[in-house]
Amino acid sequence: MLIIPAIDLKDGHCVRLKQGSMADATVFSEDPGAMASHWLKLGARRLHLVDLNGAFAGKPRNEEAVKAVVQAVGADIPVQLGGGIRDLDTIERYLDDGIAYIIIGTAAVKTPGFLHDACYAFPGHIMVGLDARDGKVAVDGWSKVTGHDVIDLAKKFQDYGVEAVIHTDIGRYPPPRAVPAPPRSSCAQSRSGCHRVCPPTSGGTWSDKPGSSPCAAP
Repeated sequence: MLIIPAIDLKDGHCVRLKQGSMADATVFSEDPGAMASHWLKLGARRLHLVDLNGAFAGKPRNEEAVKAVVQAVGADIPVQLGGGIRDLDTIERYLDDGIAYIIIGTAAVKTPGFLHDACYAFPGHIMVGLDARDGKVAVDGWSKVTGHDVIDLAKKFQDYGVEAVIHTDIGRYPPPRAVPAPPRSSCAQSRSGCHRVCPPTSGGTWSDKPGSSPCAAP
């Protein structure tokens, strides 16, 4: 099991949203780089970043904060990033900046061809993020729920060659302090290499540590 601390970025700060509401954010740190260093010192082997502003705007909004995180951890641990990534140029720029894995969410659902092209252009670097409420995939920063079944899409996208499928049960975010073990997911059963992330993906095991949102895989 790999425990991955998550850092959610809003306006350059490390935050936690309540039920995905940008208007209800708790700030845990104003220094993402320092927070990344904090997790590195605690033994983290990977970091999960989310550009929350980018997820709602449909384009990157926290690039300076992302660069600060990458600079803080250097080549010691890989960093995965999602939120507002809608084109190949953005993916290439982030990879050049030192991001190891790109998470495509809304764009994968709305434009599956883009996800396919991304997997082809950047093999081994693309993950798909499927956030769902009551089994239906949500997009645009969780603001819209589609009619797509999350398991059906996971099975479809695994054939594209994604590095991992990251699932978030947004109905359980943030989780209670004691999170019951999630049921074995169909995603995990459908592909041995598919990552099963404890709900929620920017959470999973609750912690009182500032900015903490560990998630587990596979």
